[in-house]
Amino acid sequence: MATTYEPVIGLEVHAQLKTNTKMFCGCPTSFGEPPNTQVCPVCLGLPGSLPVPNAQAFDFALKTAVALHCDVASFTKFDRKNYYYPDLPKNYQISQYDLPFATKGYLDITVDGVPKRIGITRIHMEEDAGKLVHSDDGGGSGVDLNRAGTPLIEIVSEPDIRSAAEARAYMEALAHILEFLGVCDCNMQEGSLRCDANVSIRPVGQAKFNTRREIKNMNSFRYVEAAINTEIAEQTAIYNSGGKINQETRLFNGDTGVIKTMRSKEDAQDYRYFPEPDLPPITITKEMLDALKSNQDELPEQRKQRYITELKLSEYDAKVLTDFKPMGDYFEAVLKLGVAPKVAANWITADLQGILKERNLTIDTSGIEPAQVVELIDLVEKHKKVNRTAAKEVIFPKMLDTKNSALKIAQDENLIIVADSGATEKVIDDVLAKFPKLVDDYVKGKDAVVNAIFGNCMKEFKGKGDPAVIRPMLEKKLKALRK
Repeated sequence: MATTYEPVIGLEVHAQLKTNTKMFCGCPTSFGEPPNTQVCPVCLGLPGSLPVPNAQAFDFALKTAVALHCDVASFTKFDRKNYYYPDLPKNYQISQYDLPFATKGYLDITVDGVPKRIGITRIHMEEDAGKLVHSDDGGGSGVDLNRAGTPLIEIVSEPDIRSAAEARAYMEALAHILEFLGVCDCNMQEGSLRCDANVSIRPVGQAKFNTRREIKNMNSFRYVEAAINTEIAEQTAIYNSGGKINQETRLFNGDTGVIKTMRSKEDAQDYRYFPEPDLPPITITKEMLDALKSNQDELPEQRKQRYITELKLSEYDAKVLTDFKPMGDYFEAVLKLGVAPKVAANWITADLQGILKERNLTIDTSGIEPAQVVELIDLVEKHKKVNRTAAKEVIFPKMLDTKNSALKIAQDENLIIVADSGATEKVIDDVLAKFPKLVDDYVKGKDAVVNAIFGNCMKEFKGKGDPAVIRPMLEKKLKALRK
């Protein structure tokens, strides 16, 4: 009988900190610049150059530690992690080994409605390496050191994760927090958030861990889940055939779904860690932590619960508004301009978000300011000058195209509602005369045809009719015909 196995998974997540300059020098960290144009003697590892720590990076790292409920050390230091690779110009990486600045944290996730707490072993700071660039024709490789020295935090989880779905949920929840804190942009395509997964399996009921294999440098949530599922399947097949798992480092190809062995897995002793002699140890005081906690940003779950309890939004609306921080920030800006929470939520999550999705835009790249949306909401909800269908189908698209105000677009497109009751009545009479069969069906008792007649009235108004005025007037006229 085949053995039933349980996965044991731990993740090591590398997050580039969103600072303007590198970890130990003043070189910029902007992405996409020409190769080797954002370098200096420090990040090139030239003789005689000395590192100077980036205070902003350390503040960002501490904010993350507090948000992840970690114990923050009162004393920490940097170490040298020694290894040779072409993208590491100093032949060592400044990192942290035995005294990381944060330990014993946790992150809560939910998978299929089941909550789970994942422990965090440690968070430490380090500098990023450069990047190898391979030619498409296989003719050679180059090295781009623009990334070398970019500040990173490495967040190491406990081996508490038991499925690929849990691993993905953990990564997504962690990225969400980092984005809310403003410490990392979490752009996985650009490499600012990367994940290594340590994966092993063991027979269900066994307490002891089996040998693990590490999958390196996965740069999408989908790849994290797919790679771990593939690795679990491979390890299961090896054990079921009587084979043995060797500790090794592996690479996952997201295009083919294939995992290949890269090298045997190194242990800590292989890196010959020793304290960084050019950087003094760091003392973290209680006053520093208290000041940080008092100014800590609102986290996603806190914002979501506030929307539900204080603003009385539905769980669905609260989730949509907190899944993407810029959308929640936009919602907050609309609220400050006097719009009721439920009204603002409906307009942002349904009407505005709908047109943005059609155009592959996000709310922070749309170019529509919150004040412009508020003007449109007021035109519809407060002043009754434009109907909602016209707002969604005509005005929002025109705002994206022209950046004009809602009122100007409504005037230019002749969408201002006809407020004259006499003019409204005349349009209704014209529609009743135009569709005698529908009117006759209603008179004979078919109440459902009211909707068809009403739809034709709205078409006749060409976006300038107010449904709240037209429908009651129409129903009154139809009921009079039955007498």
